[in-house]
Amino acid sequence: MKLIQHKKLIEEGIKVGDSKMFEQDKIWSRYSRDKVDIGEELAKVIRVLDKALPLARLMRALSVGSSDEPQFRILETAFRGGLYLLDIDNSALDIVRERLRRQHTGHVSCICTDYKKIFNDAQKTRDFLRERLAAGRLDLVTLHHSMYYCRECDWEAIIENLFKFILARQGAIHAVLMASKSDNEYSTTWLYNHFAGKFCGCINDQDLKEFKKSLSMNPVFKGAQVFLKTHAVSFFVDDFAKFMSVAWMILLYPDVHKYTLKQREEIAEFVYRRFWLKKQPLVQLQDHLIIYKGIRFRGLI
Repeated sequence: MKLIQHKKLIEEGIKVGDSKMFEQDKIWSRYSRDKVDIGEELAKVIRVLDKALPLARLMRALSVGSSDEPQFRILETAFRGGLYLLDIDNSALDIVRERLRRQHTGHVSCICTDYKKIFNDAQKTRDFLRERLAAGRLDLVTLHHSMYYCRECDWEAIIENLFKFILARQGAIHAVLMASKSDNEYSTTWLYNHFAGKFCGCINDQDLKEFKKSLSMNPVFKGAQVFLKTHAVSFFVDDFAKFMSVAWMILLYPDVHKYTLKQREEIAEFVYRRFWLKKQPLVQLQDHLIIYKGIRFRGLI
């Protein structure tokens, strides 16, 4: 009986890899502290903007790749002058559109596109400002885990274009990303590096700490305040299919890496024994990068 149950769980864990990314992220959001952690840092950034900008001004923001996440509620209430939700996943945006219609939220707009194809190019970024942000520049841009799906060699151009052409004279960029290095064998970083390295020859080289150093040498960011802070969050759910759903999200399957069935069986078996059977949480070390533009006092981090 135990063998049959074990086999069934492994099969369910493999099958759930076909679920949509926003569904996987909902499970991660529900059973981890990730979104609470992001919300706490986001609130600090908003507090800085509130202090720096006139009280009568209605602030405006762009959320890149986090349209259906819980921090939408924070952004919706704080940025009454306009909130733009940009995402490549139209099904995630459909959920938001339904909510916007139901709750008569007229100051929020959904934009379905690939941010990498826009903000990696200066002219396309200017065109985006003119065509999609008719009311002008924004006070805040958030990239909450969305840089995970972008090559590190493109980061500087994207952040530079957002900073130069999208942000107002005073504003902020808040990016969050899984740390690239960890010796903790129960961490998301270790899990990704182990299996993506073993089966695809890839390791996580997306390092916000190193990126912060490169920004400090870029004359575009001279005078800006650039901060980085690392937090630890944990995830566990007593449902193996749900646990595996998040594991596939971390392992970028199937959107980036195409693991074979045999490889997926090995991964599911590993996660079952290392984490789920022992009720061992999956830990994520995540870096918060905050860039303040035109803020005359020291910003919060």
